[in-house]
Amino acid sequence: MGKVRRLLDLCCWRGGAGYGYHLAGFEVVGVDIKPQPDYPFEFHQADALAFPLDGFDAVHASPPCQAHSDLKHAWNARQHEDLIPGLREKLVAWGGPWVIENVLGAPLKNPVTLCGCMFGLGTEKYRLERKRLFEASFPLPQPECTCAGDARPVVGVYGGKIRNRRAIPTGSQRSRVGTTLPLELGQEAMGITWMNRLGLSQAIPPAYTRFIGQHIPA
Repeated sequence: MGKVRRLLDLCCWRGGAGYGYHLAGFEVVGVDIKPQPDYPFEFHQADALAFPLDGFDAVHASPPCQAHSDLKHAWNARQHEDLIPGLREKLVAWGGPWVIENVLGAPLKNPVTLCGCMFGLGTEKYRLERKRLFEASFPLPQPECTCAGDARPVVGVYGGKIRNRRAIPTGSQRSRVGTTLPLELGQEAMGITWMNRLGLSQAIPPAYTRFIGQHIPA
């Protein structure tokens, strides 16, 4: 039986990404600047840019997305530091296999885009359309997006809410915010059972990182 590989989960939040790597066979250790009592694995409260990488076989980083999110102008006009360049420099200098994740619009280099449709995420009545970018130091295949062929409404998990995002005609100025849905439906759609609405809003579905973990070179 081979040695279990260790993966460092930087800016880990509540463990959506980390759980996916766990499912891919890694021993996961999380780091976040804020306390994360719900994190399901070993956790250290620390600065991701300062935490040592020695002893790990791979590193994943999910720096805060507010600087690049479509909702960046709604964050009380606060300025958010872009941690991506500093983390990339740190990971490149380290030299092992690494991944940086962020939202659409983030300045990632040659990223792969993953979406819920690629992993059958959602529920019987709702689909999960949750696109995220992944820059990796190793090759990753790009799955095909099948959202256009799925007529189910989208379950929106964002802003501490779980909503039915109604289909809006092209050019419409109406809000895309629909009716509120139960927490349990959001958890089912994301494949995450231990988070509340706020946790789910900023989480990565574990299916994404399980897929990535299966492509991390030994």
